Amino acid sequence: MEIVCPAGTPAALRAAVKAGAHTVYCGFADETNARNFPGLNFDRDEMEESIALAHDYGAKVLIAINTYPRAGAEGIWHQAIADAERFGADAVILADIGLLDHAARHHPGLRRHLSVQAAAANADAINFYGREFGVKRVVLPRVLSVPEIAAINAETEVETEVFVFGGLCVMAEGRCSLSSYATGKSPNMNGVCSPASHVAYHETAGRLDAQLGGYTIHRVGAGEPAPYPTLCKGCFSAGDKTGHLFEDPVSLNAEALMPALQKAGVTALKIEGRQRSASYVSQVVRNFRMAVDALDQGRPMPEGMLARLSEGQAMTAGAYKKTWR
Repeated sequence: MEIVCPAGTPAALRAAVKAGAHTVYCGFADETNARNFPGLNFDRDEMEESIALAHDYGAKVLIAINTYPRAGAEGIWHQAIADAERFGADAVILADIGLLDHAARHHPGLRRHLSVQAAAANADAINFYGREFGVKRVVLPRVLSVPEIAAINAETEVETEVFVFGGLCVMAEGRCSLSSYATGKSPNMNGVCSPASHVAYHETAGRLDAQLGGYTIHRVGAGEPAPYPTLCKGCFSAGDKTGHLFEDPVSLNAEALMPALQKAGVTALKIEGRQRSASYVSQVVRNFRMAVDALDQGRPMPEGMLARLSEGQAMTAGAYKKTWR
C-alpha cells in the first residue's frame, strides 16, 4: 500500500521523502487548502522546487486544493489548479463539484483525487465522482469501519485512501460548521479550524481554561495535558454530566488494522499532520514504511511503533471499530 504523508513546509517535505514516503500531500499558502495557517504551506517557488525534489527521490506530490471557493473569487482556485499542473504535481485533491468540473474540462491530463472534505462515504457517491469528473481516488471519511470499506471497494474501481494515523476528526468531514459559528472562519471555506488568533487561555484557581472565540471549550487541572482547542473535541456539560460528546481528544492509530485494510482493498494509507514538525513527519513515515514493507514481504509488522508520537500519548482506532455505536 502507498504511504501518503503530510508536508506543511518544504522542510517537512524533504524529511518525508528522505524517510521513504511514497507520496506527499501539501498545499499552497492561501485559502485554497484546508490547512491555511500562518507559517505553513508553500509559495509558488517553493512548491515548484519541492515537486522537483520529490520526483528526484522517486516520490509523488499531491496538492490539496480542498476548500470551497468563495462566490466571485473562483479565479483563486482555478489558478491553483493551473499552477499545480504547470509545476508537475502528480494529482490535485479537490472537494468542490464546480472545481472538479473545471479541472476535468480545462486540465484533463491532471489526475484528480476526491478530498475527504467531500464526505463521499458510499459506492454510489464515489462512482458518481469517477464517472462525471474522472476522479481516480477518493479519500474516505473517518466514519467507516473496515467491513464497510471492503464493501465500497467491491463496488467501485476508484482507488480508496484511508487515514491511519494522526488527528482524529470526529465530525463528518466537509460538514463542520462549529468553528464558523464560534470564530467566523471554518476549515471548509477558509482553511482554518480554531484559528490561533481566536484562542485564549486563562488560569484560575489552579485550573487552565481554553477558550475559542469567547467560548470556554476545555478546563483542565494543574499538570493535566491541554488538548488542541477545537470545538468538536470540546468538553461539554449536559444535565448532570460533563464530558466529551464524541470521544476524548486522542490520536488515531490504525497500525494494527493495516493487514485488514490491505485485505479490504485499500490503495493508500494517509497520515494526518501538516501542522507537525519535520522531525515528527520523518519518524512517522519511517515507521509506517517499515510496516508496509513488512506486509509486502509477508513478515510480521513491528508492534507499538507509534505510541510515543500520539497526541497526549493516547490512541484510538476511532470509527474503524465503531466502538461508540
